[in-house]
Parts: sequence; C-alpha cells; structure tokens
Amino acid sequence: MTIGFDPFLPWLVLAGLAILVAVLAGLGLWRGVRGTLVRTLAGFALLAALANPLLMQEDREQLSTVVPVIVDRSQSQQTPERQAMTDEALAGIKERLARFPRIEPRFVEAADDETSDSPSTRLFTALTSAVSDVPPARIGGAIFISDGQIHDLPNADQALGFDAPLHGLITGKADEFARRIEIVRAPRFGIVNEEQELTLRVFDDGPGPGGGASVTVKMNGAEIATISATPGQDTPFSFKVPRGGNNVLEFSVAEVAGEVTGANNRAVHLIEGIRENLRVLLVSGEPHAGERAWRNLLKSDAAVDLVHFTILRPPEKQDGTPINELSLIAFPTRELFVEKINDFDLIIFDRYQHRGVLPILYYDYIAQYVQKGGALLIAAGPEHAGEDSIAMTPLSVVLPAAPTGVMDEKPFYPRLSEAGKKHPVTRGLNGADQEPPSWGRWFRTVDVERPQGQTVMVGADDHPLLVLNRAGEGRVAMLLSDQGWLWARGFEGGGPHVALYRRIAHWLMKEPALEEEALTARASGRTLEITRQTIGDDPGPATIRYPSGKTESVAMTLSAPGLYRAEQRMDETGLFEIANGELSTLVHVGAVDAPEFKAMVSTTETLLPLAEKTHGLITRVTGAAGALTLPSILPVRGQVRTADPDRLTIRMTDETVLKGINTLPLFAGFLGAAVLLFAFASMWWREGR
Repeated sequence: MTIGFDPFLPWLVLAGLAILVAVLAGLGLWRGVRGTLVRTLAGFALLAALANPLLMQEDREQLSTVVPVIVDRSQSQQTPERQAMTDEALAGIKERLARFPRIEPRFVEAADDETSDSPSTRLFTALTSAVSDVPPARIGGAIFISDGQIHDLPNADQALGFDAPLHGLITGKADEFARRIEIVRAPRFGIVNEEQELTLRVFDDGPGPGGGASVTVKMNGAEIATISATPGQDTPFSFKVPRGGNNVLEFSVAEVAGEVTGANNRAVHLIEGIRENLRVLLVSGEPHAGERAWRNLLKSDAAVDLVHFTILRPPEKQDGTPINELSLIAFPTRELFVEKINDFDLIIFDRYQHRGVLPILYYDYIAQYVQKGGALLIAAGPEHAGEDSIAMTPLSVVLPAAPTGVMDEKPFYPRLSEAGKKHPVTRGLNGADQEPPSWGRWFRTVDVERPQGQTVMVGADDHPLLVLNRAGEGRVAMLLSDQGWLWARGFEGGGPHVALYRRIAHWLMKEPALEEEALTARASGRTLEITRQTIGDDPGPATIRYPSGKTESVAMTLSAPGLYRAEQRMDETGLFEIANGELSTLVHVGAVDAPEFKAMVSTTETLLPLAEKTHGLITRVTGAAGALTLPSILPVRGQVRTADPDRLTIRMTDETVLKGINTLPLFAGFLGAAVLLFAFASMWWREGR
C-alpha cells in the first residue's frame, strides 16, 4: 500500500494557502491570541482535504516462468531410431512441465533452413527467436533435445542473453559409429581421355571396426574401379574423363554393420570434360559450291583442328606430267587412313567417290575405325548414286542406307520427320515450326533404300534426307544432298545450316547434350530439375531416391517434342538418385561440404561447456538398456548456483505484472466530514468561551 494525492486545487495554490495559514498561526502565537492552535489545526485539516490524500493498493499478478524447449529436427535426426527417441523425449518433457502451472514451456522445432544450400543445425538461432519477446528475468532455463551436432554454438564465455541453466537431452547411443567418405581435392575440368587425379578420404567417427575400407567408383553410372582406402588417410585415385560435357564420378564405401546411417557413405564429384583440339578429317571428292560451307564451319571453331584435302587430280586424269613438276600435294592416304586414323575424332567424306585414290582395303580400315568408336559423316551428291559410289566398297557395312542409283531432281523444302521433331540434332531448328518451313528450298537428293537408324529430315515426297545411325561403338550420319550451301549463300532467305551442321558433328562425336535417350538432373538451390530426353513415347514418371533412403515418384510433363521435365522443391539435401526406366543419374542438392553430413554420431561434448557454465545438465534420453530415462524438473527460487546431477533445474521468476490500482480517499465520506466537523466545532467551542 502507498499514499498518494489527487488535489482539488493546483499545488501552487495549496502551497500559498499553507504559507498563509502558517503566517497567521505564527502571528497569533506571537500576539498570544487565544485559540490560535485550534484555528491552525482546522486550517491545515482543510488544506489536507483540498489535497485529497488517497490510500492506493496495487493489484499485481505473478508472471509465468518461460522455458524454451528446442527440438532438433535436422537431417542428422531423421533416422528412425533418433526420430523415435526425440518424439518420446518431447512427450516426456511436455508431461513433466505441465505439472507446474507457473512454468510456460515454448516448444520450437528447428529443421534445416530450406533457403540455404548448406544445411546445418542452428538450434541457438531458434532459441534466440523463441525468447526474443521475453525479458531475460522471466527465462527459467532452456532445454535442447538434439543429437549434439549443433553448428551455431556460441563460445563458452559468450553471454546467452539470460541467467538460467541450459540443459541438453541427447538422442542416440553413447557408442555410436559411422563411416563416411569425402572428396578432399578434385579437378573441376578435365581433358577428355587424359589422366586426372583426385584425393578422397574415408572417416570412421566413433569406435569403428578398424581395418581398411572398400570404395566402389562409378563414372556416369558405370562401375570403373574398386579401390582400398585406410580410414583417416588420403587416398589418391586416377581416372580418365570419357566424354565432353558433364561427367559424374560417384564414390561409395560399403556400409558397416551397426552404422548409424548410410546417408553419408556416398560422395559425388562433377567434372566437366573438355575436348582438346578435336581433330577432323574432311575429304572433298572434287571442288564444288558446297565445299566451302563445311570448311568455313569447321575452321571457325577454335577447338577444331581441321585437316582438309580436296581431290583435284584423280587417277583418270593422268596425262604423263612428272610428279615433281606438279604443284599439287600428293594425298597421304597411308598416313591418314592407316597410321593416324585413330587420331581423328571425325571423318567427313564430302561428295567423295571411289576412283582409285584410296585402295579398297582402306575402306575396310575406315569401317573398323567406326565400329571401334569413330565417327563418320557422308555428305552425298550425285556421285553417291553412280557406279563409283563409296556405298559399293567395304564401307557399306557401316552405312545406314544404300543408294538406288536414282537422283530425285525436284525442288523441295527440307522438313523434319516425326522422329526429327523429337531428335536433339534437329529439334527446334529455327524456322521448322512453320509450314512450309521458313527457309530456302533445295533441289536434289540421293534416293536410297529403306534406311536403318533414324531419318530425322526428309526431302521431296518424304524421301530420306538426313539419316543418323550407330554402327558398333561408333556413329554414322548421311546427308543425302549437296544443296546445303544454298542456305549458306542466303538463297530464298537461307536456313539454319550452321546449327544443323554443328549439331550433326557434335552428335557424331557423342556430345551428351545431343543423346537421343538421356536423363539429366541439376540442382538450383533446393530445387531439383529433372530432364528426360527421348525419341520414343511418354517415358512415365521419374523415381527419386532421397539421401535418407525414402523414394518418391514424380510425374514429368512434356515441355517440347521429345523433352519431358519435372521440377520439385526438396526438403532434404545431399546425394539424390533419379531413375527412369533403365536410365539413372545422380545429383547433389545443397553444398557438397554441408556441415550436416560431416558428422552423424551423437555427442554430449558440444553442449557440455555451456551447461557447466550455467549449472545445467547434459544427459542422454535413453539408458544402457535402451529405455527412456528422462530427468525430473526441479523449480528453485533465486539464482541457480549449483547443478543438480539428476534433475533439470528451472529458476522460477519473481516478475509480476500490474493488473490495476485500488484507491481510497482519506478525506472523503464520513471520515473526512468528521475530521473537518471536529476541527470547526473545536474552533466554535473555543470562541464561545
């Protein structure tokens, strides 16, 4: 209770009246006037009534003690065993805290930050957010339910923002073990078919079994090696990049019995294959208008080393002139087609015919080159339909189409076939989406029998114009017209000859982006993008295997002819496996070196320094027998000075909140009237004497 005032007059006026009463009282006492004391008391009683004294009583309510309970729901906690432990511990803590009405628990589940590419366990960030609206004096303690793998730990000497115990309930077992693999050093780029080296390391966290570890290595889904690694030591590995473009190296170490999880037993590394100076051999059978189109295209590519020969003097033109008097260079047939044929990535026969320049045996060498993985392009003209056609040589075993001996001499617009609308070599060519196509006409094609492989472009009367086929391990393309130069010269507006020629050459050299059947995946932050390329029918849904082991089927939608896509936001990070039919690929979502996967073994050591500083308790939620063993709650008043080894100490707050104020005027009602009446009655009585 307190006494306050609510004066009827301003304090300055009351002060003046009080001075006046005091002066009169002093004057009366000095003059010896009878009744001065009574008059003075009556005056001050009147002033007290004007000051209106109040008796005030505050109505306060005791505030609750806030106890934040931070529940770790990060990926390291997603094993079935730890999920069960966490759920049981959370239910037990809720039940124990509910016994104390003055304790207000705040439960916060801290999962991975989905906006971050590098997942980590940030429990103290969640704690700060949970109590940001609470005064430090009201916080009675903090309880963490976690495996102990926390990545935003403050220093032991850093202030937490409140003076109360910090407790940790640790999931997992004391003797846990996990084996994981990491890539320590690796190149991001590599020249195709040249030796590369990376360094990996196998880690044994916890009391491991000891001994070596067997690591399986896959390149683009195919197993290429099995190596032995000693846990804790760097292991070098040498390999060759098999193709240009994106290549996926996967390393998997065999799981050990009793491991906490196998989610970090695999590591993936992406390496971009670079072709160094692609070697292309272009042989033109005779000078012609379209010869320069091929030459200009190949010469404009800085990554291509072009060797170009044009047959200017075939054997039938021999006129007896001595060789040393000719300015022509002799065609080095043996050097090109026997000794160095395997050095070339692509061989192009441009309007070439068999006229005795190449021995018949050399065509067999070229066929063998293709079947062993080489690439061959036939740009055919009228000579291909004649009796000197190279289709009449041993090269015919790898050619997808045999000429009928007839030339189709009529103007036509080159068009995409149904397969060509889906094939990556011709899909989306500029101008193909109109009828007629918005490019110039050609005027002749070589008529062929029913071709093998895929006919992706057709000419007049739907006769084959561009045929693509595989022969053994190699590839062959046949362009059955020599009129492509019309597009290069801009005839009737020209056409996309550069894009077409370049795609044909890159498909022949096995560019991954131009594969007819391909499954690729890429990650953009936490978003997984899946692309399925096919020249067949709808490939159906893709199956995603998460790092945690769960699988999910995702439908893909048609985005372009022969191109299906799916996009999905992932709630996990790590190495994902995507499969569709017989195709599969790997993709890593999030940072490769994310802290969440570097350690999966539960520990009590991380929170121990903070618990000791704040007199908290760190204990596991299960005992040696595997049963739940949660400590009880111990509320205390005042500052916590010692830690209880068996109970979770909670400092109860003394904070209150003002609900209202009750006031009682002292000079109001009968009491005030009685005092004033007594004072004036005393004055009257004294004056009456």
